[in-house]
Amino acid sequence: MKKKERHQLLRKLVQQDIIRKQEDFVDRLNERGIEVTQATISRDIKELQLVKVPAKDGGYRYNLPPEMNYNISKKLSRLMKDAFVSIDIQREFVLIKTLPGNAFALGSLIETAKYSEMFACVSGDDTVLIICRDEESAERFQRRIIAFI
Repeated sequence: MKKKERHQLLRKLVQQDIIRKQEDFVDRLNERGIEVTQATISRDIKELQLVKVPAKDGGYRYNLPPEMNYNISKKLSRLMKDAFVSIDIQREFVLIKTLPGNAFALGSLIETAKYSEMFACVSGDDTVLIICRDEESAERFQRRIIAFI
């Protein structure tokens, strides 16, 4: 398993399960047939900037850092209302224009949301190009984005 995939899985685990110690991560991954060492998990925790927070039932558990533990839809909605200029579609391409300096943040949020219609996303200073899987996906994605305005 690649590091990026493992990091995604670790993020998912801390959101779904109560993970109290590094060995819990190792056990959960081993249950899925993924062999990792405690040392690897320790590095992953540092890279992901996971933090320990009080658990509801006492003790502590791992959690995402506060800045990562946010509602993507709310951030997308706010950014679209503040910085949206236009949206256009051509076949499987969706082009979103923003006020200068906002496209990178918008592209990052769109990538984080992992929309099923999206194949790839490229961001510049004031433009985000989303390449969708097909024309129908592009139309669905455009409607989804317009709903944030």
